[in-house]
Amino acid sequence: MTPDGMAAADGARPAPRVEVVRGAPTEEELAALLAVVGEEYTRESEEAVAEEPRPSAWQQTQRRLRKPLRRDVPWGRFTG
Repeated sequence: MTPDGMAAADGARPAPRVEVVRGAPTEEELAALLAVVGEEYTRESEEAVAEEPRPSAWQQTQRRLRKPLRRDVPWGRFTG
């Protein structure tokens, strides 16, 4: 994200934003923090896998819903 909160137009990953609330960390401390957090985030995002939803036996035996009734066809299919 750019400083105004907009996403980068070129699709590149935005630089992380760090806001120091207390204290006065040195540039080396901030660099170490970003390196550790960035590495952990990368490792975690690579290992994260969503399980594929598997239908239960009950769901597999259920019939599909029927098609909606056609309201344009008269009841009994004859016009009299």
